[in-house]
Amino acid sequence: MTTSAARDAGGWLGALPVAVVATSADGLIVRWDHAAEDLLGYPPHDVLGRHIAELLHPGADRTLGRSLWEGAATGRGVMGTVTAWHSEGRPLELEIWACPVPARHRGGTTVLVFAVDAQAARRIRGSSAVWDGLFSRSPVGIAVLDTQLRFLRVNPALEAMNGLPQAAHVGRRVVEILPDINGADMERAMRRVLATGEPILDYRRTGRTPADPEHDHVWSGSYVRLEDAERRPIGLTATLIDITAQEQAQLEAEAGRRHLTLVNEANAKIGTSLDMERTAQELADLAVPDLADAVTVDVLDSLAGGGDLGGGLVGGAALRRLGKAPLTGSQITATLAPLGRTLTFPPNAPYTQALVALSPFVIEELDEQAIAPAARHSATPRRLLEQGVHSFMMTPLLARGVVLGLATFYRTRPVGPFTPDEVSLAGELASRAAVCVDNARLYNREHDTATVLQRSMLPQHITAPPGIEIAHRYLPASDVNEVGGDWYDVTALGGGRVALAIGDVMGHGTAAAAVMGRLSASVRALARLDLAPEDLLFQLEAALEDLAEPMLATFLYIVVDPATGHCRVTRAGHPPPVSVAPDGTVRVLDVPPGLPLGVGGGTGFTTTELTLAPGSLLVLYTDGLIEARGADIDERLGELTDLLAQPVRSLDGLCDSLLTHLVPAAADDDIALLIASVNPTGTA
Repeated sequence: MTTSAARDAGGWLGALPVAVVATSADGLIVRWDHAAEDLLGYPPHDVLGRHIAELLHPGADRTLGRSLWEGAATGRGVMGTVTAWHSEGRPLELEIWACPVPARHRGGTTVLVFAVDAQAARRIRGSSAVWDGLFSRSPVGIAVLDTQLRFLRVNPALEAMNGLPQAAHVGRRVVEILPDINGADMERAMRRVLATGEPILDYRRTGRTPADPEHDHVWSGSYVRLEDAERRPIGLTATLIDITAQEQAQLEAEAGRRHLTLVNEANAKIGTSLDMERTAQELADLAVPDLADAVTVDVLDSLAGGGDLGGGLVGGAALRRLGKAPLTGSQITATLAPLGRTLTFPPNAPYTQALVALSPFVIEELDEQAIAPAARHSATPRRLLEQGVHSFMMTPLLARGVVLGLATFYRTRPVGPFTPDEVSLAGELASRAAVCVDNARLYNREHDTATVLQRSMLPQHITAPPGIEIAHRYLPASDVNEVGGDWYDVTALGGGRVALAIGDVMGHGTAAAAVMGRLSASVRALARLDLAPEDLLFQLEAALEDLAEPMLATFLYIVVDPATGHCRVTRAGHPPPVSVAPDGTVRVLDVPPGLPLGVGGGTGFTTTELTLAPGSLLVLYTDGLIEARGADIDERLGELTDLLAQPVRSLDGLCDSLLTHLVPAAADDDIALLIASVNPTGTA
């Protein structure tokens, strides 16, 4: 009964059966329970009324009865080890405890004798000693729980971990005493151990305990089922180790790896072009979701509009939103201003202050008090708080000591606030983007200067001299190489002749445009002096030699007499001209190519003379028209001649047709095209 009740209650008293025997004061057995029968093998009817000494081994000391009687007479208990005689005829060593108790109803004294198998008792005492030492001195938290998952015992280490004494544990479940940890998950794991007998190792307990209610901890727990002799579950043991420091170190290592990965990705993915909007969006896309759940990137409105940096932030800040992520599917970004919107902030707004301070502005835990300064200017902060934003930071876009804008990071996932390392990482990403934005700013400024310079030096209005009809086009490239050194010109000479010139200064940007302007002006001046073509090219070579930095240029110069169709053609490394006869015959003119201007070394130039039929076309172009990535130059030249062989409605239409068919949507180089119809009416 005792064992069964203990087992059903979830305890482990049934691990050591205790026999209960009662005798009279003179040693006659008056009670014999089932545990006594199990222990010695005698049924009650065989022993009741017999003297207890008769159950001892024949060779044992017979002083037991006398000790019991003396104990009963004096009111003292006795304890000792005796050798009993089992019903099967074998000796059995017993540990006994005997104590006198008053006999109710009939007066006198009754002696209660408790007996256990001595070998089993020693085993239990030995294991108990081990357990006692383990419990009291182990730094590992240890608990014993019954089958109902109620604490039976905890050691001092676990008391310290939980911040509760053993009295607060015993008889209660973990979910009852530690509500701020993942207790329900732990109990599910422990029930699985009780049901299957399979231990669970390294199960993570997380949360806060009364020992440290202000900080989260992580523990590694292991659960092992306790069983009786028949392998029935009687409870389980739990051991716990606080691994918060190790977990933090691992998290920091993982954060460091993520940090390095993001920085490497930033180097590869941010700044793939000199486009501010694209760069801003690349920063936003990269930071979500590894660093933040939503990101916006805003650039000073004056800068985003193509102007300069503006007049400072004394009067507040105007920022244009150029990047936002995720673009769809986020309640946070749906609340924030859309791309392209200009946002205006007064001088005392947090956005402006972050720009003025040139340092990150971080709110680790967003709450009513934290949003109060910004809430005076906008309802958006309160809506973000209601949507679950709990941590927030703004990082200026700084490049070369100049503030260009601001990146804002929002966090909603339950992963804690932005840490100092994450603030540093955001600064690195923003710095990378800022340099790219500043490069775009500087490029745009140089590009605008070069564009103005180049367009001012190209002939604005070409008036065709008598006897010739002219059409021309200039098409800039679509990328960073947009401004180049391509140019063309038409100059009237004496005797009704006309000089057709086209050239290409190698390189791009302001320097190429400036040299192009210098050469084009020189060509016009020298042509009017009616210099021979070879001499004109020598003078251009000398002009390039006067430059502080060496430059190269290709050049094609054709002097045409419209009355006779006579032409003098001179090339300096330039693509060959193409003629189209009135009958539609297309011919690439076989003219010595020469070397580009600027090569030097006294290289001579050769002039080729030829005559064109009235109404013939001369097509002059720069290499951008016939060069393309992955295409053979001869094949591209063949495409040009095929297009020229088609019927021509007008010279302007022919220019448009050539550009439409030969130039891709994103040209790699700028293109100059000049088409002349020589004596189209057949008269001078």
